[in-house]
Parts: sequence; C-alpha cells; structure tokens
Amino acid sequence: MASVEFKHIDKIYPGNVHIVKDFNLRIEDGEFIVFLGPSGCGKSTTLRMLAGLEDISGGEIMIGDKVVNDLEPKDRDIAMVFQSYALYPHMTVYENIAFALKLSGFDKKEIEQKVRPVADMLQLTPLLERKPKALSGGQRQRVAMGRAMVRTPEVFLFDEPLSNLDAKLRNSMRSEIKAMHKKLNKTTIYVTHDQVEAMTLADRIVILRDGKVEQVGTPYEIYHNPANKFVAGFIGSPTMNLLPVSLEQGQGWKLDLQGQEIPLVGEVEGNIELGQHVVMGIRPSDIHLTPATLSVPVEVKGLVVQSELLGSTVQLTCQIGDYQLVVEAASTELIEEGVERSLYLDSSQLHLFDDESGRSIYTATAIDKVDSTPQTVALA
Repeated sequence: MASVEFKHIDKIYPGNVHIVKDFNLRIEDGEFIVFLGPSGCGKSTTLRMLAGLEDISGGEIMIGDKVVNDLEPKDRDIAMVFQSYALYPHMTVYENIAFALKLSGFDKKEIEQKVRPVADMLQLTPLLERKPKALSGGQRQRVAMGRAMVRTPEVFLFDEPLSNLDAKLRNSMRSEIKAMHKKLNKTTIYVTHDQVEAMTLADRIVILRDGKVEQVGTPYEIYHNPANKFVAGFIGSPTMNLLPVSLEQGQGWKLDLQGQEIPLVGEVEGNIELGQHVVMGIRPSDIHLTPATLSVPVEVKGLVVQSELLGSTVQLTCQIGDYQLVVEAASTELIEEGVERSLYLDSSQLHLFDDESGRSIYTATAIDKVDSTPQTVALA
C-alpha cells in the first residue's frame, strides 16, 4: 500500500487559465477518497496530474516516499479506470484484462494465474471469450476494473467510471467497487459529480470548487457540518434551504426572520455584530408537518404552492413571506396545494453562515431535556 500527498499543486493552462489552485491533501494508505464538485472544478485534472497524464504547473505529488512529478505514468504504480471504458474492441475480455501483463513480460501461466481470480471476483468468467461489442455497459466497466485490478497497483484511480450507466447499473457497480476496495484495501481516489456515489463510497470526501478545496471530511461531517454556504447548498438532494436573516442577542442569540424571533442554543462563532445579516440553513428533511418528534420545534406558517409525490416521501414548496422553503415529509397524507400549513423547524438542526464570506458560524447540536412546546413564528 502507499500514501498519496499533494503539496501546493497548481495547474495553469495557456492564457493564464488557472484550473487547480494550491491544492493540498494527504491520503493515507488504503484510504478511499472521493473528489466531488461541479463540472469544471478541477477534480479530473487533479486526478490526471497524479496519474501523469497532465503536467504539473507547480507543487509536488508524492506516492509513498517518492516524488512522482517527473515519472512516466507506467512508473507510478497506479491503475486508472476511465469513464469511457477504453477497451480494445478487437480483443476478447480475457485479452483486455491480460494486456498490461503481457506488455510487462509475464508468461502465459503467470497471466492465467492473475486473470482468473480477478475475473471470478468480478463475475466475468463466463464472458472471457466475448469481445466488448457483445457486452453491456456494466460488463464493459467491470472489464475496465479487471484490467486495473490484475496489475495489483499501489493506487487505484477512478475518473467518473459510472456516469455512462443507467441508475440500476450504477447502484450495482457502486457495490462492486466498494467490495473490491474492502477486499484489496488499496489506496483509491475516485472522481465524481454524483453525491450518492461520494456519500456511499468515501472514507473522506474532498469538495472542490473553482480549483480550490472547500472542505475535506467524512460523509457525515460534510453533510451535518458543512464548512460554508457552498458546501451546504451543494450537498444533499433536495439541497439545504438557505434564507437571509439578521442575528440578534437578548438573553441568548436569536434570529430575526422578517420581524419574528427564532432562538438559538449555543454560541455563534467569530466577531458578529448585532443586526448583522447572516444566512440560515435548514435541510428539507428537518422541517416537519407535526412537532411530535422534535425537541424544540419552531412553528412557521407556509402556503403550499407545489406538492410532488415521490413514493415514500412528498416534496413541498412552501411560500413564507418573501421566501420559499422546500420541505421533505413522509407521504402519509394528501397535501393540497394552495393551502396554508403549519411547518415545524427542527431548531437542533439549524446552520448559520456569514453572508459575505459564506463560512459556517453556527451549527446546532442535539438538545436534550428542553421544553418541546412549539414556538410560533408568524411570518408576513
């Protein structure tokens, strides 16, 4: 196994197009890291620099204790699985998987001993004599994985490997990639724009935007403690509700939302001034139609302008004064559009972000043994 470390990595294309900006990250032996972010954020470029497929404009990349900036891709002991499969159409599945071994000078017996166990693990044994055109998309992607696995590299790289597959196949392949990592315990770096892939596969997620790291953390940390407004709005489906409010202090911190108060539990971080404009965040799943299960619910009135049944849940868009809230609730009752409803915010799940910098200044924690009488906030 091998660790991977990025030290002050930059990538600048001609015309001073700065794609990756001072990227720093250490990845431990056997860790599964996911680079997640919108298109154009630099995640694939960073992966390709590690693989040696892109030149580095500045900084150092280390695999283990070796600086690899000037090493050829074949000398970096990595294997990469691409979005496009990149299989040789004239070769059989067996020949595709064995190709790198053949180039490296392994004899037929050694190749057989390496290919067969990998084919068995990926359920490709019955397909070994087929050519890629006779395979489904999921089968082709398993062949691409097999070609990488058979070399037993120190580091696996995946560049959006499932984006060409349908939803059912993506679910299946996610499970296979997770099982492969658990079995091989190799350092793995995986690029995707799909949040579900990131949340289900990663030991840690690296959130990128405009070539910069916004946050690094476990899936739990990224979801429950977003470092800033961008991460809060990017992670989750539907995304977190973000509402402008002002921050006040009396006996404790409270929010002024169109003249009404929402109390906070705990302290707000940083040098905050009374009346300062901040952004309140709350996830749609933390807004309820009844207060029964909440420790300290805050009641607001909202006009249901849209109701979408999504099977076990219903997604509501509610107009509250000048703002809209998206609510995700259990579909146990018919929710009519055009009707005003009471909505109960779980105040133990509130977030606050600085309006200018976007950084997190407050994340609520679970509240125990507190009066659960709903507090009513009537919004104009």
